[in-house]
Amino acid sequence: MKIKSAAVLSVMFLVYIAWAADTGRMPAVLRRLYDYPNGDRVGHVVVYGILACLLHLAFPGTRTWFRRRIPVAVTVLFLFGTMEEFSQGLFPRRTPDPVDLSCTWLGIVVGHQVARRLSSVPREP
Repeated sequence: MKIKSAAVLSVMFLVYIAWAADTGRMPAVLRRLYDYPNGDRVGHVVVYGILACLLHLAFPGTRTWFRRRIPVAVTVLFLFGTMEEFSQGLFPRRTPDPVDLSCTWLGIVVGHQVARRLSSVPREP
């Protein structure tokens, strides 16, 4: 139950960050990331990576698609991240960036792989 709660809170945090950035209300602590070279891109990898890991652990359901098992929650995150990046063109303060999108995808892939390894580790009683 703790993992599901952490996953839901992380999703809420990500939605908040997207809303804050789109409306120009980004908290100062998060705006400071932009002061560092590629800080926002590192943020994409870290935030989406953690979220992908939590979602995979909390909601491990899969569906078969083209003879491959696809993790549903991680796929939804992949679609959300892609749509969020493209939607930035609709806001005056935002610009879609293919490098940011690549960092989002990288974070999702890495987070998903970490979760797969964690979920295959035998647990101690």
